[in-house]
Amino acid sequence: MKKALLPLLVLIAFSAYTAFVMLQAEQSLLDFGLQLLSQLDTAQVVIDLYILAALACVWMVQDNRARGKPWQAIAPYILLTLVFVSIGPLLYLVVRALQPSTPAAS
Repeated sequence: MKKALLPLLVLIAFSAYTAFVMLQAEQSLLDFGLQLLSQLDTAQVVIDLYILAALACVWMVQDNRARGKPWQAIAPYILLTLVFVSIGPLLYLVVRALQPSTPAAS
């Protein structure tokens, strides 16, 4: 549980903030994303975030495989990462810390 504490706190705080922002937003998430991509400076930040998200997805897939779990176990985290970027990896870290490690036999 100790390993899960920091990612859990960040996950709760960031998810609550994300929900608050989405409830206050006057445009859809898709429209917001398109608006960010319409200018070079904000597009650079979005591209940078999605490069990091892709790296996080690669790590989650490799870690999931090393733990001997089926690929379907990682799908919800990948989908969350594609939409909300940080929430997928944060949730994966929390769940991973709460589960016993079972490496695959070689």
